[in-house]
Amino acid sequence: MSLYLYELAPAIDPAKAVDELAARIGEAGGELIEAQVTGGAGRIFAIAEFESCRAPGLEADGALGAVDGPHEVRLVGAELAQLKAARPAAGYLVEWDIPAEIDMDTYLARKKANAPRYANVPEVDFLRTYVREDTAKCLCFYDAPDEAAVRRARDAVSTPIDRLHALTEPRA
Repeated sequence: MSLYLYELAPAIDPAKAVDELAARIGEAGGELIEAQVTGGAGRIFAIAEFESCRAPGLEADGALGAVDGPHEVRLVGAELAQLKAARPAAGYLVEWDIPAEIDMDTYLARKKANAPRYANVPEVDFLRTYVREDTAKCLCFYDAPDEAAVRRARDAVSTPIDRLHALTEPRA
């Protein structure tokens, strides 16, 4: 089983775009694990699982709008089975463009070493991360009372924020 990230700039209502995306992923033999919509509905971050080691590309069109991906990702900080069962809501998404000199092993070691520091910001729950296998970037999901709390959590683990998104109702 492999996980893939698709990033969309939907051309239609985000709920309809997510439904269309789920249908296309299902037709290709995959499963939509989650789709998170940014505030203002400007972007959708979707994770799909495929049994084969290759996810299909999706053409940009009137429903999906612009599509970036698929990019193979690794789930960190959560178990896929639990994620599928619980579908935990996230309030915020942080994108971090990982510097080129950080490979996957370095990233994972850094994450493991820094994760206990989240305890210094108890009002924030770190939920999960998807890190691209090419280590170009990672997506970190949080449940927090506000953006300032997310920023404090990122400071606590000494990890920058390239883009911070408030999320609307999660889907999938």
